[in-house]
Amino acid sequence: MTAFARLSVIVSRPAPRTLRGRLSLVALTTAALLMVLLTIVFNAVAERHLQHQADDELRTRAAAVATTIDTGGPAVRVLETSNDRLLDANVWIYTGTRLLEQPPSPTAALTRLAGELVGRGGRHCVTAEHHVPVRMCAGPVPDRRGAVTVVTALDLTPYRSSADTLLLGSCGLDVLMLTCTYALTRLAVGRALRPVGAMTDQAARWSAVASEERFAAVVRPAELARLGTSLDALLDRIRAVLRHERQLTGELSHELRTPLSRIIAELDWWQARPRSAAETLAAHMVVADAAQSMRTICDTLLDDARDSAPATPGTAWIRPALRRAVETLGEPSHLTVTVLVQGSCDGDEGDLEAGVQVALLERIVSPLLANSCRYARSRVTVRACPAPCGVRIDLTDDGPGVPESFAPHLFQPGRRADPGDGHGGAGLGLPLARRLARSVGGEVTYDPGHTPGARFVVSLPAG
Repeated sequence: MTAFARLSVIVSRPAPRTLRGRLSLVALTTAALLMVLLTIVFNAVAERHLQHQADDELRTRAAAVATTIDTGGPAVRVLETSNDRLLDANVWIYTGTRLLEQPPSPTAALTRLAGELVGRGGRHCVTAEHHVPVRMCAGPVPDRRGAVTVVTALDLTPYRSSADTLLLGSCGLDVLMLTCTYALTRLAVGRALRPVGAMTDQAARWSAVASEERFAAVVRPAELARLGTSLDALLDRIRAVLRHERQLTGELSHELRTPLSRIIAELDWWQARPRSAAETLAAHMVVADAAQSMRTICDTLLDDARDSAPATPGTAWIRPALRRAVETLGEPSHLTVTVLVQGSCDGDEGDLEAGVQVALLERIVSPLLANSCRYARSRVTVRACPAPCGVRIDLTDDGPGVPESFAPHLFQPGRRADPGDGHGGAGLGLPLARRLARSVGGEVTYDPGHTPGARFVVSLPAG
């Protein structure tokens, strides 16, 4: 595999899939960048410090050599001392631009560089890359004429070796620190995320068994407390959905059992012995009526299931909503349906605004209006007026009313006071109206004290 192919594999390698791996990688990358920056700065400072040490060594040697130079006479003389061999090593002495003394075995390149430094005048230092790195510094000897210059040279190999040792040591320390950082980060992140994994397992287990336990009951850090609150809300929604599905399934099975039993009984009776055409037609009508009842039950319950979601906020004017509900129902020819809306508590005509959507208001009133029209003899009155906590809508009819014994079961799904009274219906309209009203903070009740006939009261929040 070529170097380019290996680089492509490394670049295309996906990032860690776990949060623990990603956080560890981020920590490692951040620490690596910081280590590289610190290493560069440290080694630059160390190298500069070593160079200053070399320059100080050269200046000290130049000062020592200057003490052996006699500038008091007519000519400059270099005095002989017991340490001449040490002082003369890598030392050039110039008077003006004339070389007065040089090392015992000088190289032409270093001698030429020393002459260039003298030609510049003043104090100067330069690094020469000869066979070995050499640092050279030139400085004038203080005297009356200022014409004597001493150039000293120093082998930088020991200093370079020290700098390389520092660089290798710092790189090794960086590798060790990065390894420890990665290991400690993975360990710390793993321990920090352990409660999250436990909470996830608990949420899955509790949602599967519909447990009543919740995360908010345990004191946790702020971040995990927020996560626990979110999971609690999710568990509550799951429980509500499961409860709603069980309720819908129970109501469907309960309500469909009666018409289905009628169909089965009618078919068994029809197949028991030969029937006349009139009996066959009657059986067909019974089966069709039961099938239509089953369809009505399914449509009503499914519409209720769709509308059981939390209602979105909105407002609706009551007068036009009530009139549309009456028009949609279709006023029977033998009935008079009156809609009265009182805009104030004094009974003045006007309009009221309810704090629900128009469609939801109509769906709450329509089953109650249909029930009143079904049992009324000649008159149905729909009256809306302000209430202390919102809006009140009364639906009153002059029918026989609700039997006292059946009043406690009036809002139970599928219950009818007299299933054989000749009126249609599956016993689901009133429960549906109450459920929709409660979903927006309202209520539907029956007034047992009203006579004659029946009165249903709808309470809704004001707009």
